[in-house]
Amino acid sequence: GFAAALNQGAKMATGKVLLVLNPDVIVTAGSLSRLAETLSQDGVGGATGMLVAVDGSPALGFNVRRFPTLGRMLAEVLLLNRLWKENPLNRQYRCLDLDHGSLQEIEQPAGACLAVKRNVWESLGGFDETFYPVWFEDVDFCRRLRLHGWKIIYCPAAVFIHSGGHSVNQLSFYDRQVFWYRNMLHYFAKHHSHRETTILRFGLIIGIILRALMSLAGFQPSGVGRSEAMRAYTHVLWRYGLHGGSGETENKSHKVGSFVS
Repeated sequence: GFAAALNQGAKMATGKVLLVLNPDVIVTAGSLSRLAETLSQDGVGGATGMLVAVDGSPALGFNVRRFPTLGRMLAEVLLLNRLWKENPLNRQYRCLDLDHGSLQEIEQPAGACLAVKRNVWESLGGFDETFYPVWFEDVDFCRRLRLHGWKIIYCPAAVFIHSGGHSVNQLSFYDRQVFWYRNMLHYFAKHHSHRETTILRFGLIIGIILRALMSLAGFQPSGVGRSEAMRAYTHVLWRYGLHGGSGETENKSHKVGSFVS
């Protein structure tokens, strides 16, 4: 999984700064030194730069986000964010209300580009490998980092070109649905109350049923067959909705390293 690979890479690295960087990211001139300068400030444990597409447009909504809350995740699973992208919950969650041209403290940058001080990384035990194989491991890491008193700074002067989604797009629609919902519930079970996790699970049930009905009516996601969509929705509904699984138990079977919660 992604978390295990990063932890293995961190053990092999020798520098005082660790840079998590997706293979589809290109570093522009001077960006690494700007991130290192940002990290040198007192109290700063992590930093990220501005992610832009190949055409130069900023990756708004992906580059930096606020941590998931019950309301923000309900808006996601209940299709509100897809039907009304400018709703207040989505704007807050995806930081669409921020000035992306300003140096500022943020909650959670995308794992596609994240610089971390080695001593901070080691004090947290790296990424939690129970988030397997992908999704929410970066959110969990940044949450733990901030809970331990460290800041994460967004430095727009450090620019990185991000093609986007190369590894994820290799996954089938079925796998993407299963991994995302499983790790979302795992994250909530770890960082939120049982009550909030239960409410989110009920929201998941409603949202998946809505997606299944839309698929049956011929409105499945682009490039995805109806049978594949229904197979994915049925599994998520049964395993993580009706069955009540949080994803934690099955994810733990893949855990290799350790972490500090």
